[in-house]
Amino acid sequence: MITVRKLGAGDLAGLRAMNALFATVFGDAESYASKPPGDAWLRRLLERDTFIALVAEQDGAVVGGLAAYVLDKFEQERSEVYIYDLAVAEAHQRQGIATALIRQLQAIALERGVWVIYVQADYGDDPAVALYTGLGVREDVMHFDIPVRRMSQ
Repeated sequence: MITVRKLGAGDLAGLRAMNALFATVFGDAESYASKPPGDAWLRRLLERDTFIALVAEQDGAVVGGLAAYVLDKFEQERSEVYIYDLAVAEAHQRQGIATALIRQLQAIALERGVWVIYVQADYGDDPAVALYTGLGVREDVMHFDIPVRRMSQ
């Protein structure tokens, strides 16, 4: 039996377990496991109403996770939710867990009066593209990472 729940302010263990899952599923220990934030940082993050963390659990173990951010818009009085990360453990994929996580996020977004949820997927990530295509409208956009550094004078 899989259950989906929203992590609360004190659920540091759940957030750490979700982060470990992301490191494994994405094969990116450098980003997700090499410099874990301290308890105070995670507690502040979980207390914010602009951060949403959901986990799917089976027998107390995190088998899926979703991290999202609420973005208040300036052009209209409305908010959007950006799914930053979503992963399901390999042994539990293709069982509807990712869809269940997104459905829970939709319920939270509806409760908060959010206008839209959006997510990006990489070209070649066919399972993610199929999942998101089944749940929403596809837009082909480009994504750019702009480094943050001091500009030389």
